[in-house]
Amino acid sequence: MVALALTPPSAERLRAVDDFLAEAWADQALHDDRLRDLAVRVRFDRGVAHLTGEVDDAAQLRLVRDLVGRLAGVFAVWGRVRVAGRDPVVVDLGCGGTKQYPGNLGLDLFPAPEVDAVADLSGSLPLADDSVDVLFAVHILEHLIDFLPLVDECHRVLRPGGVLHVMSPWWGHVNAVADPTHVRLLDVQTFKGICLQRPPGTPRWYPLHAGCDGASIFADLTPLPPDATPPNTPHLSRFFT
Repeated sequence: MVALALTPPSAERLRAVDDFLAEAWADQALHDDRLRDLAVRVRFDRGVAHLTGEVDDAAQLRLVRDLVGRLAGVFAVWGRVRVAGRDPVVVDLGCGGTKQYPGNLGLDLFPAPEVDAVADLSGSLPLADDSVDVLFAVHILEHLIDFLPLVDECHRVLRPGGVLHVMSPWWGHVNAVADPTHVRLLDVQTFKGICLQRPPGTPRWYPLHAGCDGASIFADLTPLPPDATPPNTPHLSRFFT
């Protein structure tokens, strides 16, 4: 369980951790034959691993994501990677004036230069079923009184193997309550509930990664089909109590 005394790392500490992670990944990529010829670039920014480049198939991308996520100090694994020559469809939910990667499709309630389509995120997303590879919900869920309908919509529009990236203020940090437009408090355990404790018949998720840096929480989730095997206890124990 995340302790209340958890203190966000300083900027200097985060830079040092990023340097360590970069060295650790370079060493692993050098000595792991499965990685040596893959054209995937990994950049670390405040504990978030950013993957770019290209792979031949989805299995290679899953391998890179899994191995990067196992490095101690990684809070999330975000990416925009071409698979078999196809650019991924990446959508920023509530992007405002900033997208996570240039070229993403930006959705927001209010028009702005980076917004490609105006949409109310508390309702239905203007996206087709199984049409998106990556969804970013960065500082969005805490603004919604009921964010589960949006989570369900994300499940609907993601392709099999797609990923939903969430980042929100941790409930134990002042940032969670300093903004008067925040109406929900979140914890890593919130995503345990989303993945494991929702009623039968609701969309199911598999947690690829989840973490907290003392100020923000992160969760990388991939949709599960109704008949899929649920995540096992050893995997869940990496993230949840």
